[in-house]
Amino acid sequence: MRRIILSTESGADLPEDLVEKHQIQVVPMHVIMDGKDYLDGELPVEEVFDYQSRTKKIPSTTATNVHEYHDLFTNIRMAFPDSIIIHIGYTSKASASFQSALIAAEDFEDLFLIDALNVTGGLAAIVMYAVTVLEKEPSIDHVRLIEKIESVVPKTRLAFIPGSLDFLRAGGRVSNVAYIGGSLLKIKPCIELKEGKLVSTRKYRGHMSIVAEKLMRDYLNQYDIDRKQLYLIYSIGLDESIKSRMDEIAKETGFENVTWMQAGAMISTHAGPGGFGIAGIEYI
Repeated sequence: MRRIILSTESGADLPEDLVEKHQIQVVPMHVIMDGKDYLDGELPVEEVFDYQSRTKKIPSTTATNVHEYHDLFTNIRMAFPDSIIIHIGYTSKASASFQSALIAAEDFEDLFLIDALNVTGGLAAIVMYAVTVLEKEPSIDHVRLIEKIESVVPKTRLAFIPGSLDFLRAGGRVSNVAYIGGSLLKIKPCIELKEGKLVSTRKYRGHMSIVAEKLMRDYLNQYDIDRKQLYLIYSIGLDESIKSRMDEIAKETGFENVTWMQAGAMISTHAGPGGFGIAGIEYI
């Protein structure tokens, strides 16, 4: 039986212990500060926020390039010669990474690409769903596994509140956020993935402790999320009391497992410090 290897980008923000445990292959995206290129996953998030504090500039980000994908797939082939590779990629609607992966994949056989149409915790949820299927059905045919993964892509829900509108505006990924009004009125937009695009779907007002709870309750009321697993995402600066309260709500609403994920440097460049997000997959 041929081994199936899963790969994704650093923009999935998968915790290192899960990456190592399941041998998920991760290729870095990029953060640019003062013209210098840093690899996401190697750059401490604190340096992103320190840079903004010092310079009042927001770092930019760039996609994983074709050469890096080629290296990723080559290294997998060398480590696992007879493997089948399934790459679950960062949404093609918000980054050129997936297109680069498509180009690199032309040189390889038994390599399959899936556009997750999601980012950070949403992308991680899909990757971990694939991991779970492989654990439960170790002899599953890769064609059937791909079908299963693709079936959960439209059922994967990510919603987050950025910690700073300055970072969100500079990232330019969300076109319908009213930055000026939001800044003046202390309004916090909820950002969701809609068909792979980042969209502001609702607005909250108040302290993050109030807003985070409202977001979580609205999210759970709107989506019928599978109670086996919930992913909670935070960027550095989110108060520990908020995290504790979110754990309480998750337990109250019947979730068996809750995985906290810290937003990496690339995602934090768009979300800013103190952000909070939720991701899960609706019942299939």
